[in-house]
Amino acid sequence: MSQSFTITHADDRPFRGEGLRAFFEYADLKVSDATGGAFGAQVIRAVPGQESPGTWHSHDLEFQLVYVTRGWVVFEYEGEGENMLRAGSCVLQPPGIRHREVRHSDDMELIEITSPAAFETAPEEAPS
Repeated sequence: MSQSFTITHADDRPFRGEGLRAFFEYADLKVSDATGGAFGAQVIRAVPGQESPGTWHSHDLEFQLVYVTRGWVVFEYEGEGENMLRAGSCVLQPPGIRHREVRHSDDMELIEITSPAAFETAPEEAPS
């Protein structure tokens, strides 16, 4: 896999509301461009006052790692129950695991790393 050097800085990396969830904003870390789409990385932060609808879903990808840098977020995972992640928490979400974002603090911010960068998300029924 070919890779190129890339660097981004917080003061020149805009957050946009153009992502998977309307209650989050996303800042691209340019990893996808540097890896030809093999990997993606982004900073995700809560939109203050916006709540998650808590819908179950899964992702068609090979790798997904989440590291919380600020605040807290509660995820519920199939077979694992609810887990509160707070600043410094890290979770590796196995491919295809059904999960949902239950709630989060207004100051929540996290880093997400995926492979590949672009992937499909499918709605899922709640696990029994």
